[in-house]
Amino acid sequence: MAEQHESGVQGARGPGEPTPGNDSEPTADTRSARGGRASSRRRDAKKPTTGWGAVKEILIVVALALIIAFLVKTFLIRGFFIPSGSMEQTLELNDRIFVNVLDGRMSTIDRGDIVVFEDTQGWLPEAPRTAANPVRGALEFVGLFPDSSQQALVKRVIGVGGDHVTCCDASGRVTVNGEALDEPYLYPGAAPSDIPFDVTVPDGKLFVLGDHRNASADSRYHIATGTEFVSEDDVVGTAFVIAWPLDRFQFLHNPAEVFQDVPAAGGQ
Repeated sequence: MAEQHESGVQGARGPGEPTPGNDSEPTADTRSARGGRASSRRRDAKKPTTGWGAVKEILIVVALALIIAFLVKTFLIRGFFIPSGSMEQTLELNDRIFVNVLDGRMSTIDRGDIVVFEDTQGWLPEAPRTAANPVRGALEFVGLFPDSSQQALVKRVIGVGGDHVTCCDASGRVTVNGEALDEPYLYPGAAPSDIPFDVTVPDGKLFVLGDHRNASADSRYHIATGTEFVSEDDVVGTAFVIAWPLDRFQFLHNPAEVFQDVPAAGGQ
């Protein structure tokens, strides 16, 4: 009788099962199945975003752009439109300028700076009411369009807190703390002032004049009403560039040489 061995039962191997002694080696069928799943995952990953998903992405990008523009306008840079000739020829009618908002909040405002400030004292006549353009208003609000507000002014700082500012000396010039100013930025042919004045600027205030003195209702014109000084708190910022029109593009600089010999307040 032949000897029998207890070797157990081993049925036939189905498709894709590993062969004995080589459990880690996949069969062709196994590799095909895995490759199919990987290809499916790659196809899913490459599917373009469509429908509502694409709309959401666009809305998120637009919202982020508006938020960034608003933050830049509020804390860094703000655009303004020049509606008059009071600062000619430095700034001309219809120029678009940008101001450094940080200078109005964190830095010292210096003599010679061109500043934009809010009209809190009624220097400007009440603006006529016109139909609002909601689109333009929204773009101005977030900083994507220059501010066309009629309640802001732009002038050059001539005196700061403590300065004694007068006009005119024997040569018709403005003096600050006893030092006469030679002002190369004045409109050609315009006198430094056709109105005599003698003021001392309070602390925290500014005495401002337009570069086109004959066409500027500036600090001189408001002495009689006691509103001649601009509060530093009303300053939006200092103008640093003419951005439009392109043929007028230029950076604006403080003419420090005009004021370099002016003694400190109280030192004249």
